[in-house]
Amino acid sequence: MKKTAVIYWSGTGNTEAMANAVAEGMKEAGADVSVMTATEAASLDPSTYDGLAFGCPAMGSEVLAESEFQLSGKSIVLFGSYGWGTGEWMDYWKDDAVASGATLAADPLILNGSPDDAGLTQCKELGKVLA
Repeated sequence: MKKTAVIYWSGTGNTEAMANAVAEGMKEAGADVSVMTATEAASLDPSTYDGLAFGCPAMGSEVLAESEFQLSGKSIVLFGSYGWGTGEWMDYWKDDAVASGATLAADPLILNGSPDDAGLTQCKELGKVLA
């Protein structure tokens, strides 16, 4: 059984809903899943997990909240929500993750606004890919 974690930050609840759906998909695929906010994960040791899912909404003008994890050699997925712009922030985040040595298990998932049923299904599928 893979040990995985979903780590997210959510301002309005949209990314939190996505995080819970990603975790549900991981559980359905048989993974042991921990779900935590970015604050709760501040002292997380990534080496104790087989895979990590990170979620963050767009912040301000197509940027995201700054934080740092040692991701070299880790299998990860990225997801998040946005309410304006084109979702360009995810391209920056993806580039940063790859540059840090992480391996993307799937293309990042972005949803505009509150996730609907189809969006939540996409989140579950993303979780299954990582698990």
